[in-house]
Amino acid sequence: MNHKFHILIILLGMFIIPQTSHSQVDFNQKPTDDLGNVEDQFQEHFFEALKQQGIENYQRAIDELLKCRKLDDKSVVYYQLGKNYNKLKNFGAAEDALKRAVSKEPDNEWYLDELYDVYNQQGDTKKAIRTVKQLVKYHPDYRQDLASLYIKNKDYKDALKLLDELDKEFGISADRDYLRNQIYTLTGRDGDRIDNLQERLDNNPENETNYLALIYRYSETGETDKAYETAQKLLEVHPESKLVHLALYKFYLDKNETEKAIVSMKTVLTAPEINADAKTKVLNDFINFVSKNPDYEKDLVDVTALIDENKSFQTLVELAQYYLKLEDKPKALMYFEDALKLEPNNFSVIKDALLLQIDLNQEEKAIAKSERALELFPAQPILYLINGVAHNKLKQAKKAIRSLETGLDYVIEDQKMEADFYTQLSLAYKLDNNNSKSQSFAKKAAALTNQN
Repeated sequence: MNHKFHILIILLGMFIIPQTSHSQVDFNQKPTDDLGNVEDQFQEHFFEALKQQGIENYQRAIDELLKCRKLDDKSVVYYQLGKNYNKLKNFGAAEDALKRAVSKEPDNEWYLDELYDVYNQQGDTKKAIRTVKQLVKYHPDYRQDLASLYIKNKDYKDALKLLDELDKEFGISADRDYLRNQIYTLTGRDGDRIDNLQERLDNNPENETNYLALIYRYSETGETDKAYETAQKLLEVHPESKLVHLALYKFYLDKNETEKAIVSMKTVLTAPEINADAKTKVLNDFINFVSKNPDYEKDLVDVTALIDENKSFQTLVELAQYYLKLEDKPKALMYFEDALKLEPNNFSVIKDALLLQIDLNQEEKAIAKSERALELFPAQPILYLINGVAHNKLKQAKKAIRSLETGLDYVIEDQKMEADFYTQLSLAYKLDNNNSKSQSFAKKAAALTNQN
């Protein structure tokens, strides 16, 4: 016999063969209970609630869930009510609903997590701690949350104990170190902080990071000799270390060991593993050092050539400012222009570059650059002034007048700049053979200048 047909016969038999009982069932009679109807209504309202929640119509979702609750007092209804009340910042109702859900299913992680979120948003640290302690058994991640809550509640001893346990179990982590350092900072326990770092170093003397962290903390607390000793130990263990030179160059500068300091700075600035921000700081220190000790300018030139392709925007600006102090305007302009290749819309650098172009008689470039800049910054009067000055220098009076008169409208409470505009307008009208207007603007400029 066909197996499928045989199974079909059996299934049909279950429904059509009369079963022996005290009374015969009338299959034509309608059911007297409404359980099926209630379940259908519950599902209809419940899924409508989920739909309304999905489109962030939280009050409508709550209305549907309240209808569900009348039909069936399920824990999931209270959970969803709590979620929606939470979204509406109705924390009291959210807490009541979620506590009811948890009372029905005490081990439901989702219910507890939502309740934890309600307490967290209210800043109710004590209740949050109580709830997270219940959640800890589900995921170790909650233990780190618990440490954060202990810190908020000023339970620093409990927090450190928990962080120690987590470090021992899972290893050191940057997130936990952040929490640990928060505690040390809040309690002023710098000694404990250093003891912890020294213990790590003793346990793992090959780890470069342990040395660097200890060097940083010794430096921060003013124990520079210990920081220097730790840096020297790191060099003994890892003579190829580049990161240690981030600390060493400063020690060498303080000790007037200039040649060693320069070697360390060059090491930092050419090391690919050191990030751009750290390099920028070191180069700034190098620039400041050379500005006070110009005999070492060749070293600065050498190192800037070595990092030519890796200079950050800030580094280029610092180099430009350095050469500006030395009155080497062509080099300053070169570095400003290189900086603008990285950040073409930086107004401050655009302005500095334009002023140098005027000083270096690069009028055509100044006109082109100022006009491009005016597309970005149409309300900056200095751009109109520079544009006008450049046109005046090229004897293009009408263009100068047009730019200067437009820009004058944007000058607000700046008498010096206003006087500069009048001076340039006087010159432009003189070039245009309009002596009366030229003299009028010259008098305005003089009046403002005398006020200052």
